[in-house]
Amino acid sequence: MNPKVDFYFNKASQWQKEYTELRKIILDCGLTEELKWGCPCYTVDDKNVVLIHGFKEYCAILFMKGALMKDTKAILIQQTENVQSARQLRFTSANEIIMLKATIKAYVNEAIKIERSGLKVELKKTGEYEVPEEFQSKLDKDKNLRSAFEALTPGRQRAYIYYFSQAKQSKTREARVDKYIPQILDGKGLED
Repeated sequence: MNPKVDFYFNKASQWQKEYTELRKIILDCGLTEELKWGCPCYTVDDKNVVLIHGFKEYCAILFMKGALMKDTKAILIQQTENVQSARQLRFTSANEIIMLKATIKAYVNEAIKIERSGLKVELKKTGEYEVPEEFQSKLDKDKNLRSAFEALTPGRQRAYIYYFSQAKQSKTREARVDKYIPQILDGKGLED
């Protein structure tokens, strides 16, 4: 147990019992406990394998490369259609975790093997994402904008495409594009 992570488990939460059970199971698999993204993260050879996090309706363990796991019990969940690599195991009670202890341990051990093997999730290329019409028309009209966008890292490009695409109305997509054009021209990402 890492004392730097204790605060996460000691803070008031509706999931304290569940966190305690998950922590015991994961640590029993020989992983190193760290604090990353404000959550307990478990690593092997300095590589992220699984983390614990909680939400209103459930707490979960998140397998960083869950998409590569066999999921023999069909219990892994892809959080949204845009999540390419990670998969969750969700829980709503400590009893549920206790009943699934052997399965959880088997899944964690599989995740460790995947990480140690060096396998990587094949991520979609930026060109495979559909660019919203409102943004595409600006890229077609403005060579400087196109060059600046193409100079961004693939992750930054995907973040913009995803953010612009999420708006339901064309008017909102147009407003988002207009708002972020200066940032793209400055070579910055969505969150920079």
